[in-house]
Amino acid sequence: MSGSAERALIVTADDFGLHERVNAAVERAHREGVLTSASLMVSAPAASDAVERARRLPSLRVGLHLVLADGAATSPVERIPALVGRDGRFGDAMVRDGFRFFFLPHVRAQLAREIRAQFEQFAATGLPLDHVNAHKHFHVHPTVLSLVLEIGREYGLRAVRLPFEAHAPWWLAPWIALMRARLARAGVAHNDYVVGIADTGGMDEGVLLAALAELPAGIGEIYCHPAESGDAPLTPSMQTYRHADELDALLSPRVRAAFDAAGVARGGFADVCRVRGFVAGQGGAA
Repeated sequence: MSGSAERALIVTADDFGLHERVNAAVERAHREGVLTSASLMVSAPAASDAVERARRLPSLRVGLHLVLADGAATSPVERIPALVGRDGRFGDAMVRDGFRFFFLPHVRAQLAREIRAQFEQFAATGLPLDHVNAHKHFHVHPTVLSLVLEIGREYGLRAVRLPFEAHAPWWLAPWIALMRARLARAGVAHNDYVVGIADTGGMDEGVLLAALAELPAGIGEIYCHPAESGDAPLTPSMQTYRHADELDALLSPRVRAAFDAAGVARGGFADVCRVRGFVAGQGGAA
C-alpha cells in the first residue's frame, strides 16, 4: 500500500474462474501490471485453476463473485428448482427473477440456499474473503443484499462493492442510496464509486487513463474483464468484449505511470479500508 488515504483505488478483475484464459490474464496482470484484486466465480468451469493461481499470489485480494444470473449454480438442481433450468444454470431474465425473489417465499428460500452454498464453496478454498459482489450487479436487489449481509456475516464478510458510477441512469440513484445506507448500518465496508459500468467490455488503455486523470476523492474501484486472446468468445453474452485490450491496459506502462502520478493508496478492499480506518461492525469509515 502506498499513497494518500483520501483517495484510494482497487483494481478488480471480475469473472475469475470463468476460463483459463481469464485466470492467466489475472495472474499476469497482478504480477506485471496494476491489478490488485479479483472476484471469483466459485462454480465456473475453471474455478479450481483460479484458486490454484490465487494461492501462488498471496498479495492478490480475492472476493466472491456471486452468480445468480447467466451462469452455473453451486447447488444441485433438485435443491433450487425454482432458480435454474435442468442444466443447473441461471437464466438472464433478471427483472422477472427480481420480482420472484421479492414476492415468492419459496423462491426466496431457495435463493438463500444458493447464496449460502456459494459462500461455503468460497470458504472451502481457504482464501481470505476480501469482498463480495454479484455477476451483473444483482446484489443491488434489496432481497439479494439482505441475504448477502445476513449469510455473509457467518463467512467473514467485511466489504461489498457499491456499483455507483458517475452519470449512471437516474433510476439507479434511489437503489444505490438505499444500498449505501444499508451497508453503513450493517458496518460493512464499501467503495464510494466504480469505473467500469459504462465501458464494460471495453476498459482499454484510453478509458483507464481518462479515469485516472479525473479521480474524485474517496475509495474507487476500477473493475474489468481481462482475458488472454482466444478463438471464441468466453460466453455468448461477451461477444463484443475486448478482453485482450483490457489485459493490455492493465499491463500498460502508461497506465502504471498514471497510477504512480496519482499518488493514491492501492490494494484490495481489506487494504484500502484498513487505511481509511474502517472497523467492521461500527458503521463505516472513521
